[in-house]
Amino acid sequence: MSHYEERLASDIKKIKEHFQSTCSLVERGLDQSIHALLSGDDKLAYETALGDMPINRSVREMDRLCHAFVARHLPSAGHLRFISSLLKLNQEIERIGDYAVTICRASVRLSKHAPETVARDIELISHQARRVLSQAITAFLDENPEMAQGSMGMAEQVNDTYTKVFRDLLREGDKHKRPLEDLFTLLIIFNRISRVSDRAKNICEETVFAYTGETKASKVYRILFIDEKNDCASLIAEAIARRAFPESGEYSSAGWAPAESLAPGVAEQIQSKGLDLAALEPSPLVASYDFLVDTHVIVSLGGDARKHLEEIPFKTIYLEWDLGTYDKNEDLSPLFQGLSTKINALMETLQGPGAG
Repeated sequence: MSHYEERLASDIKKIKEHFQSTCSLVERGLDQSIHALLSGDDKLAYETALGDMPINRSVREMDRLCHAFVARHLPSAGHLRFISSLLKLNQEIERIGDYAVTICRASVRLSKHAPETVARDIELISHQARRVLSQAITAFLDENPEMAQGSMGMAEQVNDTYTKVFRDLLREGDKHKRPLEDLFTLLIIFNRISRVSDRAKNICEETVFAYTGETKASKVYRILFIDEKNDCASLIAEAIARRAFPESGEYSSAGWAPAESLAPGVAEQIQSKGLDLAALEPSPLVASYDFLVDTHVIVSLGGDARKHLEEIPFKTIYLEWDLGTYDKNEDLSPLFQGLSTKINALMETLQGPGAG
């Protein structure tokens, strides 16, 4: 190795060691915050919150080291990706440290220990989130993008657990045995633990970019169009979306009182617009929470459809589109145009200009 290469390698090693040290502080703080919460140890909670000060100093030093590296080496290609990603990772780690502080500050405000069911939820979701975080950090330090990609899938488990946790917390509220403030405090705590997993997933994505140059793949959105009969507007919307944005989403339609077949003349008009009629037929709406939980956007084309849905999942967007009046037996060109305009606007909001 040349003198320059030795200095480059030495500086990278120093930066990675400092990042590892910062991560250790954050992971320990997170573990202590959960322990303080579950044990009701207010002293530990306050000490852990105070321990965020050294973390913040360490994060600032990480920034300084990264900027000094850029000034000294004028990096390009892989080294530039490494530093760019590390600066983003530094922000993610700092935010996780802040979540631990919030958990501590929230826990000391609880009037008593978390109920047994909720405590088990805390243990489960925190274990899952910590596991994802630990593997994400290890993947970056070991320059292992394959491990990072595998860890991203684990983050979805935390989202599933959060849904269960939210329901358990609602049931606890129905018992009216705890102050309302306690329930809100516990919800904040669950949210911060869940966000640890989200931040860990970001670390994994930056790890893949740093060591392979691959950027984050565009998200594929699951969109459900609904109305009463599912024999006209909702089916047309599904057909338009499938043709216009085949790579950006997975589309379906349904009706809460579906017709036996398409409205007369609708099939011909769909085909005349060059849209694919295959597999388009009225379908019953599966309104259960468990079915809808994986749907990103529900679009009602028949007014307020919420009474026909068991529950709108926490992360699902519900929209109502006013299409004006139209006659299924007449020319539906205005309906096609109106739906095309609204679908284009929706997909550009979700995916940005150029969605396809």
